[in-house]
Amino acid sequence: MPVPVFFLALAVFAMGTSEFMLAGLVPEIADALGVSLAQAGLLTSAFAAGLVVGAPLMAAVARSWRRRTALLCFLSVFVVTHVVGGLTGSFAVLLVTRAAAAVAYAGFLAVALTAAAGLVPPDRTGRALAVLLGGTTIACVVGIPGGALLSAAFGWRAAFWAVALLCVPAVARIPDPPVTAKPSGLRKELAELRRPVLAGTLLLGALVNAATFGVFTYLAPLATGLAPVPLVLALFGVGCFAGVTAAGRLADRWPGRVVVIGGLLLLAGWVVLALVPAALPVLAFPQGALSFAVGGTVIARILRLASGAPMMAGSYATAALNVGAAVGPVLGGVVAPVWMAAALVAVALVLAVGLGSRS
Repeated sequence: MPVPVFFLALAVFAMGTSEFMLAGLVPEIADALGVSLAQAGLLTSAFAAGLVVGAPLMAAVARSWRRRTALLCFLSVFVVTHVVGGLTGSFAVLLVTRAAAAVAYAGFLAVALTAAAGLVPPDRTGRALAVLLGGTTIACVVGIPGGALLSAAFGWRAAFWAVALLCVPAVARIPDPPVTAKPSGLRKELAELRRPVLAGTLLLGALVNAATFGVFTYLAPLATGLAPVPLVLALFGVGCFAGVTAAGRLADRWPGRVVVIGGLLLLAGWVVLALVPAALPVLAFPQGALSFAVGGTVIARILRLASGAPMMAGSYATAALNVGAAVGPVLGGVVAPVWMAAALVAVALVLAVGLGSRS
């Protein structure tokens, strides 16, 4: 695997850590800046909104740039927002920096997905994406506890400085992969979304990610009284990393089988967990692994299907994932999160079978 792919993954890890760490910092930020907990919670909402909007918007803005230029620009903006956020005493300024950081993160990930795929032969795309997405899954594991530990030892600002410093090594090794397909007009690339197979696969990715984050958001209350919460979170996060890593190889050879077989196993696991909540400590690892194995395979499929939109393909995948990550927790707060996940995966499986008959 080319070394620059690992540095892209390091940057994605730092950015993902910033997304997750805020969960453990909100009370201290509220106290330090003199705002209510509800107001401080808007920092999370601003980041989520920036992620959904940022991917297609930034990819469209930077579509004519060299990939190295785009990646450096997004990474630099992300670092600056964290430096400013670590210095400011104004909640309004911090809120703006969180939204700007999310937009930069979404733009970086959108370009990084296509850049990583461009650094390897087509038959290794899944492996390259597995390395890149591995940064996100590790952030899932260490983001919340890491931010909380830094905050407890040095104050909440230390977490912002740590994220900024994590990005620095990646700056020196940002790759400049060639564009393997000739860029077309923006209107033509957007027209790719009208293709039923691509649109359906984007919906498939959103459904799987909504199920994953709909449960992940409520893992702590689900685990209370069954096992130590940090242990369950760690098992789920390590499972996510293991799943996306294993699927990296399988997705290049048998993507359809990974989605259908993995989806069936994932559905079975959610149903068992819904019926037997005490099984959570046992199922946390395999459910995390299956969730990201299926999700990572769908991302690779999106990039292949969107080859007619070489500059926007990564943004389509990123937007689908972020829509799922935003919708899942909302749905999980309305209905039982595990049953919600089971229902979404069941719909995703029906959709996957239908898409398979078209491709």
